Amino acid sequence: MIRLPETDEELLRECEIDTFRASGPGGQHVNKTESAVRLTHLPSGVVVTSRQARSQHQNKAHCLRKLRKKIAQLNYRPATRVPTRVPRQVKQRMLEEKARRSHVKQLRAKPSADD
Repeated sequence: MIRLPETDEELLRECEIDTFRASGPGGQHVNKTESAVRLTHLPSGVVVTSRQARSQHQNKAHCLRKLRKKIAQLNYRPATRVPTRVPRQVKQRMLEEKARRSHVKQLRAKPSADD
């Protein structure tokens, strides 16, 4: 279980922040500014990147939201299933159906040579 800090500042202290140039459409602005952000959460090893916005601050905020979501997914543990007992009536109905099916299949058999 990974402990997740309450504030963004504490979370950023646990992360390694990289900035880089975002590739793709956007013209000269994208090619010249280092607005894309990559956060590496050191305790868990989770890496998230964002290069949607033109602003590095907006991308950092988006990365923090994505990081919190990913760590929450890693921390999720589904509840253990407790199997329930099959009721007596259901067992009896299943056995009756099985006997009926068996009888129907016996009727399909070819008559023996003795008859």
